[in-house]
Amino acid sequence: MAIVSTREQLKTWCLHQLGWPVVEINLDDEQIEDAIDDAFEYMYEFNTDGIEQTYLKHQLTSGDVANTYIEVSDAVVGITRIFPVTGGNARMNMFDLRYQMRLHDLWDFTNTSYVNYTLTMQHIRMLDMLFTGEQPIRFNRHTNKLYIDWDWGQDVNVGEWLIIEGYVIVDPATYPRFYNDRLLKKLATAKIKTIWGQTLSKYDGMKLPNGVTLRGPQLYVEGTAEVAAAETEIRNSYERPPPFIMG
Repeated sequence: MAIVSTREQLKTWCLHQLGWPVVEINLDDEQIEDAIDDAFEYMYEFNTDGIEQTYLKHQLTSGDVANTYIEVSDAVVGITRIFPVTGGNARMNMFDLRYQMRLHDLWDFTNTSYVNYTLTMQHIRMLDMLFTGEQPIRFNRHTNKLYIDWDWGQDVNVGEWLIIEGYVIVDPATYPRFYNDRLLKKLATAKIKTIWGQTLSKYDGMKLPNGVTLRGPQLYVEGTAEVAAAETEIRNSYERPPPFIMG
């Protein structure tokens, strides 16, 4: 099994590292699945390869306006900001300064310099940041609700679009190469070993008919140390600096 590309192959790879099928792994299939889930959760939280920055589009509905929040997917783990595409401050009419500049100063890019336009737009953006600032938002990934602190009755209308900047988990079902991640396999194997040792600890010192003596606590100690080593390597090598994200 050179390349792991499915969850079942990942499970088999981890068991091979622990000696199966030569050595019997005394665990229920659900216990193994739980250990793999724990490994994935750690990767999503501390490994930059486990999440990716993305932009989600959302069309406002009457339910959003009535609730004063937007429900997002379970895959979203953090949100940084939003961009109104239509409505509110994004509207531009003929009396807007930006519209007038484009109409009178940038009617022909071949004969007109856009340097002054760029400097003016930067100045307008700075004024907007000073007097308005970024649109306040609140989000918690355990509720999947994005709260936007604006006047839902005045600032936006049903049918308008928003762009949401945030982070989503990398779904291994969509990107199967994730299953072959070296640190994921290492961490999952260590977690399975820890549960195996913890389970056998109940029978510590028991002698089997073939003369083998069970040593559950030793397996547990080894597994715990391997889990700590794998988690430390993940955080030292791939954890991104604490970002200013909500979630």
